[in-house]
Amino acid sequence: MNIPTYTISTKAIGLVARIAEKLGEIRGAGEYSRDLRLRKRNRLRSIQSSLAIENNTLTLSQVTDIIEGKRVLGSPHEIREVKNAYQAYACLLEYDPYSVDDFLKAHQLITAQLVKEAGRFRSQGVGVFEGTKLIHAGANYLFIPQLVAGLFAWAEKTEVHPLIKSAVVHFEIEFIHPFIDGNGRIGRLWQTLILSQWNELFAWLPVETVVHENQQGYYDALAVSQQSGDSESFIEFMLHAIWQALEELPVRKTTGVLTGINTGTLPEAERELLEQIAGYLDKKRNR
Repeated sequence: MNIPTYTISTKAIGLVARIAEKLGEIRGAGEYSRDLRLRKRNRLRSIQSSLAIENNTLTLSQVTDIIEGKRVLGSPHEIREVKNAYQAYACLLEYDPYSVDDFLKAHQLITAQLVKEAGRFRSQGVGVFEGTKLIHAGANYLFIPQLVAGLFAWAEKTEVHPLIKSAVVHFEIEFIHPFIDGNGRIGRLWQTLILSQWNELFAWLPVETVVHENQQGYYDALAVSQQSGDSESFIEFMLHAIWQALEELPVRKTTGVLTGINTGTLPEAERELLEQIAGYLDKKRNR
């Protein structure tokens, strides 16, 4: 079992507490998982942002048109990236986050028709460059199956909080760099998967959008953690991104249900019924 090196800082503990508090305000995922329009829009925002981090130039409007089957002027490669990402995210709640087979299956969906080794661990060395400067050399390709299996074995058994665990797994995927291409996309997808199994709201929370808006901070946190060999900085960055994404969610209020009631325009029987429903929702919200 591969035990990652990570430090849970005071800052990280504070962010976990703030995220938990925000989730309490939102009162679970049901409200959002039932709202098909909001769910679809957030999913498309996640896809567009995750691809944009990897230099895909298509806009949210173009991504939406592609998924809706409309013709879009754009690079065939970028259009294929959108279609692939949509398929991979569509299977999100079906994956086992601790299954190497599912990990490879997700990568196959993400990179189908884009790379030769879609759905397979890389069979050669690879590095991340900034210009001609090597920023990070991935793990020796001969050890990748063992490293990924060990990481997932640790993640399945550890009792560390899912918010921390998901960020550690995300970082370790980037550190190992198990694929010839698509490592960033699947790393972000796999963090979302782990979080979604803890709270389904995360299946529809566009954390990737916040990461894209703070892309340099994302790269800086990766670099600091890679240099130190400890994912502390990356954990802090991702927790803050999660908290910010939650902060930007519109929280619906029961008072919105009563807006039409208070105008006095509804028949008495309908008004009484809606008041009863609103009262019931208030009780459920405050439990």
